[in-house]
Amino acid sequence: MSKLSKRQILLDGLRLKCPKCRRGVMFAGLFKMNLDCSNCGFKFEREPGYFVGAMYINYGATVFIAFGGYFALDYLTPIPFLQNFILWIVFSGLFPALFFRYSRSLWLSFDYMINPSSIE
Repeated sequence: MSKLSKRQILLDGLRLKCPKCRRGVMFAGLFKMNLDCSNCGFKFEREPGYFVGAMYINYGATVFIAFGGYFALDYLTPIPFLQNFILWIVFSGLFPALFFRYSRSLWLSFDYMINPSSIE
C-alpha cells in the first residue's frame, strides 16, 4: 500500500475509484462492473462468491437506515403508522439497488486496505 491512509482508501471506495491507483473507475454502467482497472490493471472481478461481503454491507446499511428512519419519523412526526411503514418498505426495496455499486466498491477497498498483497 503506497502510503495511503485507510480513510483515503475507503473514501476512494465511496468515489467508486480503483483502490490501488485511485484513478481508474470501477463501473462501466449502473450495474456493470469493469473486469479490471483501465489505469493500472488491478483486477476488480474476483472469484465467484467474493462479493458476498458486499451483500452484507448493503444489507447492513439498508437495515440501519430503515430502522433508524422508521423510529425517527415515528417519534418526531405525526405520520400514521401505515404510511411510515410503507415508506420504509419502499425504501428497503429501492435503496439496495442504488447502493449496489458502493457496497461492492467499499468491499473491494476494505479488502485491499486490510491485505493489499493478497488481491494483486
